[in-house]
Amino acid sequence: MGAVKTKRMPRAVREQQMLDAAVRTFGHRGYMAASMDEIAELAGVSKPLVYLYLNSKEDLFTACIRREARALTEAVRAGARPELPADRQLWSGLTAFFTHTARHPDGWAVLHLQARTHGEVFAAEVAAMRAEIVAFVTQLILAAAREAHRDPDLREAEVSGLAEALVGAAESLADWANVTPGVTARQAAATLMNFAWAGLGDLMAGRHWSPPDDTGDADAPGPQSGLTSPVR
Repeated sequence: MGAVKTKRMPRAVREQQMLDAAVRTFGHRGYMAASMDEIAELAGVSKPLVYLYLNSKEDLFTACIRREARALTEAVRAGARPELPADRQLWSGLTAFFTHTARHPDGWAVLHLQARTHGEVFAAEVAAMRAEIVAFVTQLILAAAREAHRDPDLREAEVSGLAEALVGAAESLADWANVTPGVTARQAAATLMNFAWAGLGDLMAGRHWSPPDDTGDADAPGPQSGLTSPVR
């Protein structure tokens, strides 16, 4: 009898196996310490096959960044359901973000720790992902603010900084949640909502905090760009 032929695995499936192994290795060991031998062994393939599919360690790392960035942005977009009120949209989007980063800690480590510190090319890939998320959050807050103020011409600049701050806080909180035992995605999202939504709620109501006038008495109230929120 002739030898039994094994079915060839499709290239796309094999490549995903390699990326899975690479993300795990880069996430655990870091970009510099990770070796192609280790990645190939974890993927169950030969090192020459990894090079054949993905050319080099740099190209492999770039492919990992792009895949993980795409998965994260898709998760956030899918989580923030547009039919919900503004606070529920933000809540569901944040919950989706923290759920994804908790389920894929190696992918998050690749994006937030490794890619940003190993060269401009890698950092630029992550910056593009972050800009997309910030733009999405900006539009979410802007739509809610315009509706609340009944002002369709409310400038994007009024809320773009808030979106930057919110995304930055979410990134830091994801790092903390992933290394703190017992913190769930819902708890992380609730923490950020409690931190951010009171301020966003004041924005929706037209109440703005204003800094003191540095040219006069440091304790004197400054110029107000709207109604100042009561101290509570």
